[in-house]
Amino acid sequence: MDATDAMGAMGAMGSLGSADAMGGMGSMGGADAMGGMGGMGGTGGMGAMDTAGGTGATGATGAMGTAGGTGATGATGTAGGTGAVDAAGVPGPAGGVPAPAAAGAGGAGPDDTGVPRRVRVVLVDDHRMFRTGVQAEIGDTARTGVEVVGEAADVDQAVTVITATRPEVVLLDVHLPGGGGVEVLRRSASMMADQNRPVRFLALSVSDAAEDVIGVIRGGARGYVTKTITGTDLVDAIFRVAEGDAVFSPRLAGFVLDAFASTDAPPVDEDLDRLTQREREVLRLIARGYAYKEIAKQLFISVKTVESHVSAVLRKLQLSNRHELTRWATARRLV
Repeated sequence: MDATDAMGAMGAMGSLGSADAMGGMGSMGGADAMGGMGGMGGTGGMGAMDTAGGTGATGATGAMGTAGGTGATGATGTAGGTGAVDAAGVPGPAGGVPAPAAAGAGGAGPDDTGVPRRVRVVLVDDHRMFRTGVQAEIGDTARTGVEVVGEAADVDQAVTVITATRPEVVLLDVHLPGGGGVEVLRRSASMMADQNRPVRFLALSVSDAAEDVIGVIRGGARGYVTKTITGTDLVDAIFRVAEGDAVFSPRLAGFVLDAFASTDAPPVDEDLDRLTQREREVLRLIARGYAYKEIAKQLFISVKTVESHVSAVLRKLQLSNRHELTRWATARRLV
């Protein structure tokens, strides 16, 4: 047959031999019949003129109707390559494969569940007014995605609440009765190491002293921010820590780099490590020249408690008076 016979009345059988439309009725991938009923294969009818003279397409399976592949054409066949023009005059893809859906069709799109991400948080701080303020700032779960599931004011309470609630993130003050934030971290080590439900800690403190930052980071905290942080930034920091990121206030990040980035970082000060976090805070304020009453006001503790801390510091460091203590602190850049 010559190339124009396929366009005869009603597309009668396409003259491929007799009714030799390989692969059945030459359906071109469904209803996309290109040349009446004379297409080349089950899914591969190639084009309106694609009847390939002589014996027509003889591909063993008629798969895709591709020329020169598994479905070789006759002497003048033009199937394959750029594809033919279908009945509607729209160029089809090579080999007679149906055109793909428009971009985005049938895609996954946005999250189908519509459930917002939420993070369960425990607040640990010895100042009730501060806890109340943080709760008011970030605790509107519908707005922030943060759900405050517990609070604690000292080390023992903190460990009890964290164990009972297993939050994703703990906002941890550095200075706490009972041993400080470092002690909470030490007693929570197994929960931090839990591969299935890890509890992660974000230090939130008024202190920006290098020894406080390094102390809690060595203890396992994932970040450290000061209490000057905004509510929006704190919510962002909570989510990032929950996802496993490390978060620091810009200035504090330098302390961490100095302590951990270089191989020649100084060793941990064993004398300083003998002091609790609260004793270190009192030590630093004494070295800065604060009177006992001023320290008491600054730390929200009594003068008698300040005196007890000073006595403990002098005893642990084997110093005689506050003047020696000031020189000791200055030599270690604690002032």
